[in-house]
Amino acid sequence: MHSLDHHDTIRAVAWDSGALRLLDQRRLPFVETWLDCRNADDVATAIRDLVVRGAPAIGIAAAWGVVLAARQGADLDAAITRLRAARPTAVNLMWALDRMRARIGAGADAAGLEHEARTIQDEDLAANRRMGELGAALIAPGSGVLTHCNTGSLATAGFGTALGVIRAGFSAGKIAQVYAGETRPWLQGARLTMWELLRDGIPARLIADSAASHLMKSGAVHWVIVGADRIAANGDTANKIGTYQLAIAARHHGVKFMVVAPTSTFDAAMSSGDRIEIEQRDPAELFSCGGQRIVAEGAQAWNPVFDVTPHGLIDAIVSERGVIERPDRERMRTVLGA
Repeated sequence: MHSLDHHDTIRAVAWDSGALRLLDQRRLPFVETWLDCRNADDVATAIRDLVVRGAPAIGIAAAWGVVLAARQGADLDAAITRLRAARPTAVNLMWALDRMRARIGAGADAAGLEHEARTIQDEDLAANRRMGELGAALIAPGSGVLTHCNTGSLATAGFGTALGVIRAGFSAGKIAQVYAGETRPWLQGARLTMWELLRDGIPARLIADSAASHLMKSGAVHWVIVGADRIAANGDTANKIGTYQLAIAARHHGVKFMVVAPTSTFDAAMSSGDRIEIEQRDPAELFSCGGQRIVAEGAQAWNPVFDVTPHGLIDAIVSERGVIERPDRERMRTVLGA
């Protein structure tokens, strides 16, 4: 077994001498290069172009974008508006910017905003460690788990949400094998999750997204563990496209389904998942793989980035405030006090 510190060595968002440095996730796993953001517009572009991704990491980066704007004497309302528009589905972005706006309203200067951004980042790391502990406690020793997209240190302040549970579970001797779906079209599972798992020495196998149901049928998977980009008041959960079909398959095969997300991902004002805006990205993203076009010219495509898993298909939502089993509106309110 390894200590949790052994599994917490990656930092994808770093504040350094007045600049925001982002590990460019478009170029992983083969090239580790950093992009320096000097102003809020740089940060908004990096968020939109997936240099930084993952709901918590997007929110953290946006908070630092506000700091950059304040240090330069820029129009803070305009900067927040541009940052807010960079990605529409992940509520952490809006949550972090609302916190920064509240500090501005209270009269905070650039130093005060820098303190707030650092607090947001530190709180996320602490939440991830706590969620790892709580989620791992639900898993029986020797389990196989399946995860989707990337929910690790690359997507957060560090350690990860769903991948944090996997890290804690492996460290505690609970998890024997991890399966990662490739996660088309950006291949976050193949490029990023496998990179993190291999770095940590956690037994991992990559599968095609379309192999998940067959794998569950084999009995090799006991839990599907995923993150979230927005969780409605009733527990409906928006996450990377493909999550919903995993939840359906898990229920059919008797596999447990766990969502792991900090309370910054919860949207109490969103009554159900039906109201969550689903980001649509350029259909051209589906036409190529690794920079090589694979689809005939003239083809059309539909490219939603997220889907919504109904709360009835979720066995547990793990937040830093506790575990919500069989989530519904009342159970969500009990744990979150919303």
